[in-house]
Amino acid sequence: MERDPGAGPGKRPLGRLLEAVLASRGEANAVFDILAALQSEDQEEIQEAVRTCSRLFGALLERGDLFVGRLPSEELIMAGSQGATRTYKVWMRHRYHSCCNRLGELLAHPSFQVKELALSTLMKFVQLEGKHPLEKSKWEGQYLFPRELFKLVVGGLLSPGEDTALLLSQFRGFLEYDDIRYHTMQAAVDALARVPDGHPEAPLPFWNNAFALLSAVSLPRQESGTCSLYVQHAEPSDKWKVTHLKEHRKAFQLMWLSFLKRQLPLSLYKKVLVIMHDAILPHLAQPALMIDFLTSSYDVGGAISLLALNGLFILIHQHNLEYPDFYRKLYSLLDPSIFHVKYRARFFHLADLFLSSSHLPAYLVAAFAKRLSHLALTAPPEALLLVLPFICNLLRQHPACRILVHRPHGPELDADPYDPEEEDPARSRALESSLWELQALQRHYHPDVSKAASAINQELSAPEVSIAPLLELTSYEVFEKDLKKGPEAMPLEFTPARGLLGRQEDLCAQFFTLS
Repeated sequence: MERDPGAGPGKRPLGRLLEAVLASRGEANAVFDILAALQSEDQEEIQEAVRTCSRLFGALLERGDLFVGRLPSEELIMAGSQGATRTYKVWMRHRYHSCCNRLGELLAHPSFQVKELALSTLMKFVQLEGKHPLEKSKWEGQYLFPRELFKLVVGGLLSPGEDTALLLSQFRGFLEYDDIRYHTMQAAVDALARVPDGHPEAPLPFWNNAFALLSAVSLPRQESGTCSLYVQHAEPSDKWKVTHLKEHRKAFQLMWLSFLKRQLPLSLYKKVLVIMHDAILPHLAQPALMIDFLTSSYDVGGAISLLALNGLFILIHQHNLEYPDFYRKLYSLLDPSIFHVKYRARFFHLADLFLSSSHLPAYLVAAFAKRLSHLALTAPPEALLLVLPFICNLLRQHPACRILVHRPHGPELDADPYDPEEEDPARSRALESSLWELQALQRHYHPDVSKAASAINQELSAPEVSIAPLLELTSYEVFEKDLKKGPEAMPLEFTPARGLLGRQEDLCAQFFTLS
């Protein structure tokens, strides 16, 4: 079955070559012409060749014309005397491997149509190989899945040279199947393990593709009574790991731990933390394993620390995480940039939750209220409309801190005992100070800010003000609100002037009399 040197693509249409190969084993060499068309530079010819290969090897798999078992080398089988049928099946299976490898390469083709067609063809082969395994099973009823072929698919999706986001969006539909989801997680772990730990690291497109694939994997919240399998089996068994949610959780956990132990680019670091609290932690078999990652992220500072708060909140409240310096670190995050960062709303939402506990000491809450009041002096109006109700809520929740606004003989401004440079809230002496900054903001140029700051003069026993509508407030919305107010009615002079000095006969009266 050596290739005919005179044969080549274009001699006969691919459709006729396909019919010839399927009709007679004597025409097996025509497979070379079909495979050669996969190497074409013409997009339409490649697509036709992919469709032809799909029909050809799909039929051979269903007919059982591919060798089953550990595949011997092609040279060995051609040199031996194994029989024509065995030789044909071994030879054709080698051609099938060549086809699959080329389809894996086409997942990086410049044309998205070619990529999409190659992906759908490979997934068809995955399904057919599952129904007609090419590996022998040692035990009857054993779960079989074409892992090696599927690793080829996942490897193509994790391209190191280009962004495969569009192709991953097509692959996302296959993740609805339990077996595809389970083996995707396992294949992703293998792909990440092949990336060397040292430098140079894998290129940025690989990490972006890996994150896109990992974040596309979503587990059900609870065990389902039915199992959805892409590779159909006559008699599914509940002994198979792929049918149990707890095994999926273990694979999910291993996948993310394999990814997060790498030195990730900063942009990906932030993306992981954004989805950590709702897309990763709830599906882990052991959420406590994320403690080291989240605490180290919290210690980084800046936006990274802000984003780590969500995950830490879940571990502290649901998994009994102890973090002795948590509030000290939270206090250190309060700086002027907190009013301008992208994640401001998330930070104040979580800070509101963390500071609402009635078990917090008065000095700690006073330190937060004082520091926010101090920073409010230079904050933009849209931030002040959030911060001022936030401070008032702290005083409502913790009556012991109301001394900050009821200290008639407090220190002068130039002798304020509060130390804004102190990183430890216990040593900041905030409880000895007062919130004089709020009184200063009552004279703010923006009337809404002045009104919000004046709330401190009222009785603070009223119900807390919900800050939820204020979290996403922007300067544009504040400006639009001001524009919609329209002009206010102003009192006008209605008594006509009767002269410069008020006398009717005044010489200048004609200039002031309204006609």
